[in-house]
Amino acid sequence: MIIVTGSSGRIGANVVRRLGEKYRIVGFELLKALYASANEELVPVDLGSDESVHQAFMHIRNLYDTKIAAVIHLAAYYSFDEKNSDQYDKITVGGTRRLIQALQEFEVGQFLFSSTMLVHASTSPGHKINEDSPEKPTWGYPLSKVKTEKLLHEIHGKIPIVNLRIAGVYDDLCHSIPISHQIQRIYENQLEAHLFAGNISHGASFVHMDDVVEAIALSVEKRTSLPPELTLLIGEPKTLSYDQLQREISRLIRGSEFTTYSVPKWFAQIGAWVQCHLPGKESFIKPWMISLADDHYELDISRAQKFLGWEPKRSLEETLPKMIAALQKEPTTWYKNNQLK
Repeated sequence: MIIVTGSSGRIGANVVRRLGEKYRIVGFELLKALYASANEELVPVDLGSDESVHQAFMHIRNLYDTKIAAVIHLAAYYSFDEKNSDQYDKITVGGTRRLIQALQEFEVGQFLFSSTMLVHASTSPGHKINEDSPEKPTWGYPLSKVKTEKLLHEIHGKIPIVNLRIAGVYDDLCHSIPISHQIQRIYENQLEAHLFAGNISHGASFVHMDDVVEAIALSVEKRTSLPPELTLLIGEPKTLSYDQLQREISRLIRGSEFTTYSVPKWFAQIGAWVQCHLPGKESFIKPWMISLADDHYELDISRAQKFLGWEPKRSLEETLPKMIAALQKEPTTWYKNNQLK
């Protein structure tokens, strides 16, 4: 049996489909979903509540037994609306504490925690980040992952731990908040599409959903041969710069390359503040994001290759044409699927 927290989320649903072919899956979700696959039981769990977590594991003990092959912990708080929130400590850090404490009474083959590459200090083109690179989280989401990794190190007991520091996730229809908004700005020829308040030669690593699921599946399959504590970076080794993305997206949409102009950060912050306060206008770019525009993430995935035999089989560069083709075929559907207005 495998427990998957956040089993109805984007990554969780794909993990359930993949591992459900071999394992009995118990999904932990905040609210019990109306639909579950044939090999999945959904259990309503509020990770912010001691009592809710206790009741969930009472159910596991009574219906199954004390042996759990793996716990894949994907549920977490995540929001671009604000830089920091109390929910990060309550749900991501506190929820993980509740899980790992309750699991001490079970025989667990592996506890897999989905972390993020953003726990690391950003770098510069040509300088790759590895798992031992300095940590420097710059907003609430990666900070909560740093705190949770530290917590797991301190209290995991006999339960083997795997931390997967995952790059930005996308799929053939996009389903990536930053990429979908970048595509939208160019598709609509918005003024903001031509402006950028950072170094356009910098960018972030991404990874296809199918490759993430493969890394998780390999971690579970190889759990008996992995070290008791292991941290792995999961992402594509090639990072496209913001400028390269701009040019490729505009070429695919418009048949010509976009020109992007650099603007001062103070100017961009004022513009972002105004956009956020216009009546009836919702802006993805918040003033606090402007300071992160120069961040660059380029990954060394040699440790994942060594321990899992994993490397990505897809790339963002090869997948962009599929995203744009889906957009141009059914724009309304594409916007809806990517939660765009």
